Amino acid sequence: MCNKYYSWKIMMKIVETDVQYFPGNNISHQLQRKLPVLSALDTAKTQLYHFKAIIIAGMGLFTDAYDLFCIAPIMILIGRVYYENDPEFVIPPIVASTMVAIALLGTAIGQLVFGRLGDKIGRRRVYGLALMIMVLSSIGCGFSICTTRNCVLVSLGLFRFVLGLGIGGDYPLSATIMSEFANKRTRGAFIAAVFSMQGFGILAASAVTMVVCAIFDRASNLSAKDPTPKEADIAWRLILMIGAIPAGLTFYWRMMMPETARYTALVEQNVVQAAMDMEKVLELPMSQIVEDELLSPIPPPYPLHSKQFFHRHGRDLFSCSFTWFLLDIVFYSSTLFQSHIYNQHLPKNENMNAYRHAFEVAKLQAIIAACSTIPGYWFTVYFIDRIGRVKIQMMGFFFMAMVFLALGIPYYQYWYKETNNSKPNKGFLVLYGIAFFFSNFGPNTTTFIVPAELFPARYRSTCHGISGAIGKVGAIIGSVGFLWASNGKKEIKKEENFPEALGMTASLIILAGVCLLGMAVTFFFTRETMGRSLEENENDD
Repeated sequence: MCNKYYSWKIMMKIVETDVQYFPGNNISHQLQRKLPVLSALDTAKTQLYHFKAIIIAGMGLFTDAYDLFCIAPIMILIGRVYYENDPEFVIPPIVASTMVAIALLGTAIGQLVFGRLGDKIGRRRVYGLALMIMVLSSIGCGFSICTTRNCVLVSLGLFRFVLGLGIGGDYPLSATIMSEFANKRTRGAFIAAVFSMQGFGILAASAVTMVVCAIFDRASNLSAKDPTPKEADIAWRLILMIGAIPAGLTFYWRMMMPETARYTALVEQNVVQAAMDMEKVLELPMSQIVEDELLSPIPPPYPLHSKQFFHRHGRDLFSCSFTWFLLDIVFYSSTLFQSHIYNQHLPKNENMNAYRHAFEVAKLQAIIAACSTIPGYWFTVYFIDRIGRVKIQMMGFFFMAMVFLALGIPYYQYWYKETNNSKPNKGFLVLYGIAFFFSNFGPNTTTFIVPAELFPARYRSTCHGISGAIGKVGAIIGSVGFLWASNGKKEIKKEENFPEALGMTASLIILAGVCLLGMAVTFFFTRETMGRSLEENENDD
């Protein structure tokens, strides 16, 4: 009865309000001054629903990381099964590159499509669809049709492309939903906590790979010289399908989430429903969010991609997109092919069976995730609302550049295995771990956060999707390009079918240069969003 009374009161005030509209006025800023529901969101205390939203939104990013980063050991098992006649069991570089690039291409397309749909028809309505695509395509990857090499690779590539669509859709929707539910004091920490689930996804992918491979290894009792059994074809499929479980468990709660109040109030302009939704999920009494004075429905002052849009938001869109592009060149080049970089720290292929080889690669990935990747995410969670996004992003780019220079310049003189009496240098792994720490306590997290804070509600997930899609173009360049470019005269072997390229020194120095460019772009173009409401950050004035 109380809700009906306040709903009637709100509607009466809408009818009675006589507000003139002048084209070009800051609509969101007017609404921010007029709508107590938005003020209540910005000042709300941290509540149980905030943590529930972190888990629900974060599980999509958990699945994203699991599926994208389990590909390195998966490729080893596929190489052992379908390229057993190759002396080194190495998948041709064109095949390995395609498997990585096709998922990233799907991710870029998914970010654009679902980002736009999130603004056109609502975040909640497409949120469950993105998750369902991820779950079904993860299962599909495991059931890749046939058992012949070409048929398996084609079907796996197709399902990974569809998987990328779902993963891409989850990026802008998760970031936008969390930013619109959070209060302005801890908004950065909440979005960073959602993104930190990627670290646990990487760790889970490595752990599952290690467990599955250990079980199959013990059951088969293979020696290094024994031919790879057919059961190995089941192992990699099982690893891929297990990734669907965590996301599937959160589907029901994702579908039960209400639409965000900011979308309902500012885009749909249904302030009654926005107030009622927030009363339910954040336990705010209706008396605190009932409207005293409201604007009549107002049309958007300018369309997306108009001159006025670019005049007001072009700089922000450039800074978000280009820094994400530069970051992903570095991040994906070094993450997806850790096994390629750490090859000197692994036993020789001929001394390991298929399961042991994949196990050792997954173990290295798990060590890096546990010791540097996950701590980096949580340092960001703690400091993001204390020192700001811009400082963290610049600091991360700077220290990543220093590490890559320290690794690259003396690589062949000091770090390379053959120059060090065939003994792997553990200092290389330590420095590389530091690079991952500052990647996540730096631009890998902040480039996800900032686009969800700078743009108007009616274009927020679209602009986040555009920024992320351009970032994934950088990821394709970085992952595929680094796989090829890092093979110089000393690394190359004729039987591996890799063309001679730049080598590790030049590749690492180039990555350092990319980081320094990212730091410069951040300094000159990225605006700080800490401690301000989303409506203040729009910069429409």
